[in-house]
Amino acid sequence: MDFADILFFSAEIIGTIAFSVAGSLVAIRRELDIFGTVVVGGVTAVGGGCLRDILLGNLPPAMFRTPVYAIVAAVVSVIVFTAEYLFPAEKVLASKKYEFVVNIFDALGLAIFVVVGINSAKSCGYGDNGFLAICVGVLTGVGGGVVRDLLVKTVPMILRKQVYALPAIVGGILYYYMTKAGVNEIICVVITIILIMTVRILAAVLKWNLPKIRQQKTQQ
Repeated sequence: MDFADILFFSAEIIGTIAFSVAGSLVAIRRELDIFGTVVVGGVTAVGGGCLRDILLGNLPPAMFRTPVYAIVAAVVSVIVFTAEYLFPAEKVLASKKYEFVVNIFDALGLAIFVVVGINSAKSCGYGDNGFLAICVGVLTGVGGGVVRDLLVKTVPMILRKQVYALPAIVGGILYYYMTKAGVNEIICVVITIILIMTVRILAAVLKWNLPKIRQQKTQQ
């Protein structure tokens, strides 16, 4: 394993932990049991990567060939559930702190997996197809969250609330073309992660939303 492999493996583990924490907290707030929490936490963590591998024809998906990611997600989900179960968290889950914590972990996972997804596309031989590589990166970042929201019967966040997919797209474009320009890999990773996380967290804190048309409720 060379340095680049270690770097991206470490990033994937960190992203897996971040997304499993975010997914588990969502499941707990929806009052799912420990099995439901592990499922939702796991899907949030590995769902995007699974969709990425299917799209790239990299079968079976990495989560089955290298089960360490699914195992890490399951363990983290159990830890989060146990901590919330042992220490009453009603006040925390009912407060703005809950959304802030979820958004922090979600932003970290999003940023890391955009980078990981683009590199996966490159390693599969699609490095010269910028459109495909960037789309795969964005799908890797947002895919798990979309499946999570569908499982808990919520309209996916990327379609309804705050600026979510946009920083992933911008960060993906920046990362792809910085690496194509020969910028140092570590610098590209750090800049991309900081950019995506900063925009995502600011969007959550400052309530940035894309324009939408509100329907007027008619009185009966």
